[in-house]
Formats: sequence, C-alpha cells, structure tokens
Amino acid sequence: MKYLVVGLGNIGVEYANTRHNIGFKALDAFAEVSNVTFSTLRYGALSEVKIKGRSVWLLKPSTYMNLSGKAVAYWLQAEKIPIENMLIIVDDLSLPFGQIRIKTKGSDGGHNGLKNINEIFGHNNYNRLRFGIGHDFLQGGQIDYVLDEWSKEEIKMLPEKFKIIHNAVTSFVTIGIERTMNIFNTKEKPKSENEKNNL
Repeated sequence: MKYLVVGLGNIGVEYANTRHNIGFKALDAFAEVSNVTFSTLRYGALSEVKIKGRSVWLLKPSTYMNLSGKAVAYWLQAEKIPIENMLIIVDDLSLPFGQIRIKTKGSDGGHNGLKNINEIFGHNNYNRLRFGIGHDFLQGGQIDYVLDEWSKEEIKMLPEKFKIIHNAVTSFVTIGIERTMNIFNTKEKPKSENEKNNL
C-alpha cells in the first residue's frame, strides 16, 4: 500500500526558514528521523519511507507554492496512489503557533498552495494537516508575516512540534484518517480545581 505525504513550501535559501515553509521543514525532520534522504526528481524532491510495511513517499514540490498542484497531481499518478492516501502539510494563519488541525476537506483559506491543488483536482476533498503559525501581524502584513523567519522562541519549540507531526503522519498511514483526527484534533481540556490539587 502506498501513501503520499506532501509538505508545501517554496524552494530557495531565501525561503528555507520562513513560516510559509513549514511543510518542507516538517518533511526534512521526518526524513532525518527515518534516516532517509531526498532525491531531486521531476517537479520536486522525493524520499521514500517504510512504515509498518507501507510505502510512504515524502514530496517537497519544486514548482513554488502557487503551482503546488502540478507536482502533487504528477506524483499521485506516477506512483498510482489513490487521493485518499494523500496528506498535505500546510501552514495556517488561523491557528495558534504549533497547533495542528487535520481535515479530510475544506476551503483553501486563502492559501495559494491549496488553491492551486483545488484548481488542479477540481475539488477540495483531500486530507490536509494544517500547522498553526499564528497571526501576530498588523492589517495588511500577512504576506510579510508568512514569508518572515521564525522567532527565536518558535525555533526552540519547532523540534517538539515536528515530533507531533511525525506521530500524526505515522498514525494516518497505520490507522487511518478518521482515527487520526480523533487523536490529534482533540484539544486539552482545562483542568478542574480538584484535578489541579491532585497534581
């Protein structure tokens, strides 16, 4: 069984450590933990990871963000991977930093990468893992914010967030999207006074 996990981002050193490139960074961390490397192939950098007998292709498109759909469509077809076995990792301004939200469909939310994928496929029914990058910017500053580099505090926290993404991807591949959403979309409930006193 094959899977395609796509991390959205822009190629080039000037974009490497920007918020918009969280998809690339997450897959880099995944590959490092899995002891695999990326090969530069058509429309992107690709690597294969084996997870419990399943073949998982990690893709970082080289088409730039606003043409991401071209790379996604090509590799789905080339590897004959059903679209339900695909997961897109993407940055999300509407979520607090580090929070993830996994969905099986949804609008592009103003994200050019998702917008192009929707246009290529003609629908938005595909799995995506949204990674919160926060929205600490003034009105009109959205583009500068997403293309800016992480703060020092965020950089310190990213490795732990990458572990969560790794676990979520592994869960998706092994137990399916529905159960994965149930696990990773659950927000921690505030503790009651009695619970706090027992800590």
